[in-house]
Amino acid sequence: MFNQLQDRILLGIKKIRGQHKISESNIDETLRDIRLSLLEADVNFKVVKGLLERVKAKAVGQEVLKSLNPGQQFIKIFHDELVTTLGTSAVDLDCRAKPSIIFLVGLQGAGKTTTAVKLALHIRQTLGKKPGLVPADIYRPAAIDQLQTLAKQVQVPCFPSQTSQRPADIVSEARAWAEKEMVEVLLVDTAGRLQVDEPLMQELKELKELAHPQEILLVADAMLGQQAVQVAEGFHKRLALTGLVLTKVDGDARGGAALSIREVTGVPIKFFGVGEKVAALEVFHPDRLAKRILDMGDVLTLAEKAQSLMDEKTAHDSARRVLSKEFSLDDFLGQIQMLKKMGGIESILKFLPGAGQLQKQMQGMAPPDRELKKIEAIIHSMTIRERKDPRILNASRRERIAKGSGTQVQDINKLVRQFDEAKKMMGQMMKMARGKLPF
Repeated sequence: MFNQLQDRILLGIKKIRGQHKISESNIDETLRDIRLSLLEADVNFKVVKGLLERVKAKAVGQEVLKSLNPGQQFIKIFHDELVTTLGTSAVDLDCRAKPSIIFLVGLQGAGKTTTAVKLALHIRQTLGKKPGLVPADIYRPAAIDQLQTLAKQVQVPCFPSQTSQRPADIVSEARAWAEKEMVEVLLVDTAGRLQVDEPLMQELKELKELAHPQEILLVADAMLGQQAVQVAEGFHKRLALTGLVLTKVDGDARGGAALSIREVTGVPIKFFGVGEKVAALEVFHPDRLAKRILDMGDVLTLAEKAQSLMDEKTAHDSARRVLSKEFSLDDFLGQIQMLKKMGGIESILKFLPGAGQLQKQMQGMAPPDRELKKIEAIIHSMTIRERKDPRILNASRRERIAKGSGTQVQDINKLVRQFDEAKKMMGQMMKMARGKLPF
């Protein structure tokens, strides 16, 4: 989402490297380039003006620290001001009431229903509370069925709404249902419209007066750019929003909504939707996003993703097998499947420092995720004994596996070499860290 913006900003910063200090003369061109890149990314012009004025006021005349060059010092100043623009710190959900009620509001097509399920998983896994889903959109065809189906898939209780009910009746009955089912957090998926209009706002205001929700979250499509900011202003004026969820952040949006919406509305961004899968939701951390925009990486979010997908016992068992030289192709397959759950190699690269440059270097190469699928097919075509001990893979076995997996014998040879190298490298790493491991 931020690749083009990232390239333009870093290109501008290169122009002040090699200087002894940051001066008005050598910073003006850099700020001009950054201003253009932000405006092209559809960032609100008032936000751009305020951000760059603060950066210039702090940067001009600063002596460059011995440990930094002017480019690095400017990046630090720009990063700090970008964090201030985005909201300083993460803001989680207010779930202290019993039950807590969260309204999800927004236009049709923004992703409210999917976001409701994602938030239910976040509440259950991160906050340790029991969520319940309430379909209150009686207008969109199959909206109730969609939420009930998704709820069943993730094993979250869902109120049995009917299209014949009024939204107010659904919300009232859902509160009694929550008490009976011991639901601690009710997530209400409200109706949307194609645009902000009076009937929609009136219905939402009535539901708010009836339920007194602790949170009213606007689900906004990041692809809309400045229109998303206008939509947020419209909803906030009538409903007093408590937070924002930006969806489709993994798409081709230019990033303007994410950089504008917090400062224009004064409402904190709480979550990013980064894909269609129910686990594709990130808590919004302003400092982490600022680092990603400046190609400084976001290792903390990457670690949290891995931790949420692999339990501690599995990680320990895998480490033990590496140390005892029992690490097999089944374990190797497990790690590949973990990569896929995390979005594949390309998705992981986005979180690493220098990711922008890494992705450019990989252009023209075979897509890494396609290679992972090939490796997966090869291992699945092996017998249990072959996976446990690849040393028994003679020529005839390799030919059989190649035919079964739709690959070539060279691919089998390459996988065995990669596995041996990975096994040696992991063994060395584990030995170095053995004193710190809890076993």
